[in-house]
Amino acid sequence: MSARFRRRIAAVAVLSALATATACNVQSKDDSKSAGATAGSSAGSVKDLKVGWSTIYLTPSWMQQTLKMLEDDVSKLKSKGTVASFKTFNANGDTSQQISQIRAMIQQKYDVILVDAGSSTALNPALEQAVAAGITVVSFDSLVTSSKVVKVGTDQKKWGGMMAQWLADKLGGKGSIIAMNGPAGVAVSEDRWAGAEAVFKKYPKIKIVSNVHSEYNLAPAAQAFASAYSAHPDIDGVFSQGGALSAAALQTLVKQDKKLIPITGENYNGFLKLWQSKQKEGFSSLATAQPNYLSVIALEAAVAKREGTDVPSDITVPLPEINDSNLSQYVKPDQPDDSYPITALPQSEIDKLIGK
Repeated sequence: MSARFRRRIAAVAVLSALATATACNVQSKDDSKSAGATAGSSAGSVKDLKVGWSTIYLTPSWMQQTLKMLEDDVSKLKSKGTVASFKTFNANGDTSQQISQIRAMIQQKYDVILVDAGSSTALNPALEQAVAAGITVVSFDSLVTSSKVVKVGTDQKKWGGMMAQWLADKLGGKGSIIAMNGPAGVAVSEDRWAGAEAVFKKYPKIKIVSNVHSEYNLAPAAQAFASAYSAHPDIDGVFSQGGALSAAALQTLVKQDKKLIPITGENYNGFLKLWQSKQKEGFSSLATAQPNYLSVIALEAAVAKREGTDVPSDITVPLPEINDSNLSQYVKPDQPDDSYPITALPQSEIDKLIGK
């Protein structure tokens, strides 16, 4: 999903009253604990860390699932005495609010700040201020560009490229398509589209008749696709870079009893269910996933760094591939449509990624 975000880069808010900034509090211990161990602590000495997660918003189901996975890992680390408190700061889609909340965490002497960014660049000064204050900062999912923080993500350009290549091959290198992208300006969306566009440029007979931007939620995506499709009903395929976007496109075709054309996707369960139900009618797709466990890797990397582990500055997590052959291994008929089925990454694999 991660990252799904609207961007509104505004001037940085002044520091006064920052402690009352809007936040979704999920901690279970007192936030007044001292800052704890420093980034240079020796291995195994870290205790009672004060951890904050700054997210651009929590509305999408992907974010809710990510939060649940992160809370589960926090509980495990609390039982070990490593983490004392955890709090989520929800910026509600406002980048300036996110900056203010990050600066509030600096004032409140957090040990670890995890961030799912509303802008790849606007948060950099605040995050670099946090690093200078001795806070361990890890960006995951929708990443910032600062070289001062640890970054945990997937290769978003590869994501877009593999989807576009599959669609180009499926169409035999020619045809008209609608592109369904995330909100304009969102780093994840922009990177996925950059990867896709580089592939489509190799196929001059593939025409992108509409490039649609939508939130990563079903209702707005359905409205956006329906509008584009009504203007271009003779398309041959859909490039979609998000599961809710894919579900919206496929649902529209099904409801209007139209030809089922190739649509790329993601591990959004509603899309996977519909894909599986339409396989016998010839529907085909390729999907991947932005694993929710990026948040867990980010937290584990932050803890390891404070313990003295030489954590890589850029941690790239492999993209899974969901196709017609292995779809049944991912789809969960008994789970809600707005869930993102994914198998948790074993601790041994997390340890490899973070350099332990």
